[in-house]
Amino acid sequence: MTARRVSLVLFAALAVAGYLRTRQPILTWGATPAEAAGPLPGDALLAAADGISTRAIDIDAPPHDVWPWLAQMGPAPRGGAYTYDWIENLLGLDMHSVDNVLPEFQHPHVGDKIELGSNRMRLELVEPQRTLAWRSEDRNWGWTFVLADRAGRTRLISRNRFRLPSRAARIGMLPMEPASLVMERRMLREISACLNGSRGATRIAAAENQAKQRVNEQRALPQDAMRLARSATQGRSAPMHGRRQRGP
Repeated sequence: MTARRVSLVLFAALAVAGYLRTRQPILTWGATPAEAAGPLPGDALLAAADGISTRAIDIDAPPHDVWPWLAQMGPAPRGGAYTYDWIENLLGLDMHSVDNVLPEFQHPHVGDKIELGSNRMRLELVEPQRTLAWRSEDRNWGWTFVLADRAGRTRLISRNRFRLPSRAARIGMLPMEPASLVMERRMLREISACLNGSRGATRIAAAENQAKQRVNEQRALPQDAMRLARSATQGRSAPMHGRRQRGP
């Protein structure tokens, strides 16, 4: 083995060791050790999982206020995934995250289906204001949301369970894990933002600015019309001052 190959092998080994050291925080962002290791509703939908991520966030709102945002998740015309839509749509997922509750998607039922790219997801478990669990039709992916009431606040837990039937699938999942953290962390934070009003406040501020601009434009119209009329009047009267009067 040449020195170059030895260096490459050592670099790869160090890279793998470094990732394995940081892998657990990537897979369990926001979750306590007990939440990450403990059972959750929906686990039985994919009992023999080769990969598991458990991420969580505290939301300053009760579960009955958080639930609608989960119930309406999904591709258009549903409410989106509250993450980076432009990335989702590069993958053809047709996600358009909303910042309001959609009444027509507030009654999820077991058997409801959505498509996430090549994955056709079926709703398998619905406990209003407590649990919402999806599973792919090939039974290789389960995604569960659990809401826990904490004295009027909500502990929202998102768990993904994967079956990776081949070595290629297991290797391919490794680079997907940090990417999923970026997307899911954004999702959890945006759901929280929807509840505390920051997204709504931004939308309202933008609408107010547009309304002010329209009012200013409407106020400017009469002034512009008066200036035009004044200019036209002056234009008509100007030749009269320079016109010579004929004698008798």
